Amino acid sequence: MTLRFVATRLGTLVVTVLASSLAIYGAMFLTPGDPATLLVGGSRNPDPEVLEQIHREYHLDDPFLAGYWHWLSSFVQGDFGKSLVYRDSVAGLIGDRVGDTVALVAYASVLVLLAGTLIGTVAALRGGRTETLATTLTAGAMAVPTFIMSVLLIWVFAVQLPWFPVYGSGEGFTGTLSHLTLPALALAVTWIGYVAQVTRTAVRAEMRSEHVETARSRGVPERTVIRRHVLHNASGPVCAVSGVGIAGLIATAAVAEQAFGTGGLGALMIEAASKQDMAVVQAVSLIFVVVFVVINTVVDLVSAALDPRAAARKGAS
Repeated sequence: MTLRFVATRLGTLVVTVLASSLAIYGAMFLTPGDPATLLVGGSRNPDPEVLEQIHREYHLDDPFLAGYWHWLSSFVQGDFGKSLVYRDSVAGLIGDRVGDTVALVAYASVLVLLAGTLIGTVAALRGGRTETLATTLTAGAMAVPTFIMSVLLIWVFAVQLPWFPVYGSGEGFTGTLSHLTLPALALAVTWIGYVAQVTRTAVRAEMRSEHVETARSRGVPERTVIRRHVLHNASGPVCAVSGVGIAGLIATAAVAEQAFGTGGLGALMIEAASKQDMAVVQAVSLIFVVVFVVINTVVDLVSAALDPRAAARKGAS
């Protein structure tokens, strides 16, 4: 992994975040009328004094780029503005919800990493009917949207078999684990399929590689061949798709949060959007973008460290 590759990825991260923040801030000005009406919740007859106060607080009378820079610099300092719909600071609203989203995504990530890599590895090593069955099931899992999986899980494990609660995020470790099991599974199923498919393909490719055949011909024990040559060399693409999967969990967490009422950041953004509370929507959207881009950048760097050949190919392109 070269310094140029690292610099390129970090530069891409900065450019992507700046472009996304500009689009998020600019979206408020695309709606006809005064942007201050969106910040106040889209009221048809807002108080003129309130609108004037919003113009001053959000620098809406400044040139566009000056107002954008003030908003972005305040965001970087942790000042996300004030929600006039919820009558609270946006940072406070986010702080109350972020723990639920982190817990849900972390739980789903563990399921994706453990189940996906295990299913893919076993399928590739066993072959035959095991591989066929795993390929069929994971392909089906990839085709099921999160909201459909949420409905199925609620019907099976809450209605037919009342094993898990289906609303709220619970209290304490045991309560949280119980309440988040179904939403985490609903969120993870699609990405378990993706990770399993990529893992199976990567392990299969390494098992047919020349260096593995050479190791076997030299009498290296099969377990050592699998551990040192097959699984180690297959870890690059598996790490890459796992990282993309975790980023995807963040992007789709709102669906599971709404279906199960866990009340995380995604649910907050949907509620704020329905009430036209742009201050909240802007802050949560930019947080999601930053987290998504940072995770993808870290995954690129880790994958390059595990497989320098991939870094060389990306650097050349």
